[in-house]
Amino acid sequence: MRAILILGAAVWADGLPSPSLQRRTRHAAALWHEGAAERVICCGGVGRHPPSEAEVMSRILRAEGVEAEAISLEDRSTSTYENIGFARAHLESDEVIIVTDPYHAPRAVMIARQMGLRARADCPPHRASAKARAREGFAYLKLGWWLARGGPSP
Repeated sequence: MRAILILGAAVWADGLPSPSLQRRTRHAAALWHEGAAERVICCGGVGRHPPSEAEVMSRILRAEGVEAEAISLEDRSTSTYENIGFARAHLESDEVIIVTDPYHAPRAVMIARQMGLRARADCPPHRASAKARAREGFAYLKLGWWLARGGPSP
């Protein structure tokens, strides 16, 4: 059974989703409605502000008409590695569709494939800020270090 993994993004101080979290989650809901996958796994623990990113995603998915039985929460992770690694416990298949922002997708797919998943990305349109692109550049350096060491076991 294929699954959609929505990778985490910020929850604001008032408990509302950031634009990135909203964008990703609504895109995943549309994919589910199109029949792209049978399950949606919301990935993300508590960041700077509660509730968990996964819980906020779940609320959006239900508001978008995704059946509660199709939704799983992975609410412990605080990084892309953990998002994907901890989500594996919720998978019934190794085939996943990763939903994140386009600038983040190549690295997320690389991580998922390194963890033995058959992964592809499907992203909502979004133009990344210079800050986001720079942050992702540093994350690639960390990924190279991680791969050179054989990778952690989240």
